[in-house]
Amino acid sequence: MRELLEAVAAGDVSPAEAEAELAGYATGEAGRFDAARETRAGVPEAILADGKTPAEVADLAATAVETTGRAIVTRLDAEALATVRERLDAFEAEDTYHERARVLVAHTDEFERPQLDATVGVVTAGTSDAEPAGEAAVLAREMGAQVERVDDVGVASIVRLLDQLPALRDLDVLIVAAGREGALPTVVAGLVDTPVIGLPVSTGYGHAGEGEAALDGMLQSCTAMTVVNVDAGFTAGAQAALIARAVDAARAE
Repeated sequence: MRELLEAVAAGDVSPAEAEAELAGYATGEAGRFDAARETRAGVPEAILADGKTPAEVADLAATAVETTGRAIVTRLDAEALATVRERLDAFEAEDTYHERARVLVAHTDEFERPQLDATVGVVTAGTSDAEPAGEAAVLAREMGAQVERVDDVGVASIVRLLDQLPALRDLDVLIVAAGREGALPTVVAGLVDTPVIGLPVSTGYGHAGEGEAALDGMLQSCTAMTVVNVDAGFTAGAQAALIARAVDAARAE
């Protein structure tokens, strides 16, 4: 601890970095950032922009970069994006904004993203499923998995899926996103021997719209698969990447 305190006194370590090392989290004006989450649970902490002001999002993103070398911000709109980027300029962090997924990822030069010998497939039934599927893809990639996208293969024209089956069977874990009645993950799970994570999407209308029918259909599936909540791309990506990490460890033995 003395070495850490001396580093703070010398200006080599910021107070936020020291707090994160000692307590596992860092406290800023907008709240506490769980800097130790990835070490503790294997999943990096992300900042959900929904419900926060642009200034609050920017403050948490700055704390993330300062303490871990990386910030992941989800559900980020254009107004908050500009504020976050302006705040991160002080850290000289390189950032990428995935516009369709509404996710910003920023890294410092020193940050090293893990690399896994395992591939996550992210499959969508239609173009409308792109936002949560994109969020899942970004998170899986940030956790070190390789990511392959297979888009627009919904059951309304199932031949599109059948054409892709050889490629899907070569992947290590699949996230399958679908709205409406949520049929695609069930069909995929019945045709591959790969773990399938169903991601219900809030696309659709009429009776049981907003993802409710998709969620119910996936939960009632007669195939062996797991299901996350409606539009929970982050959770799907995290679960898939944890599986990918286990695959990578097995291949390394």
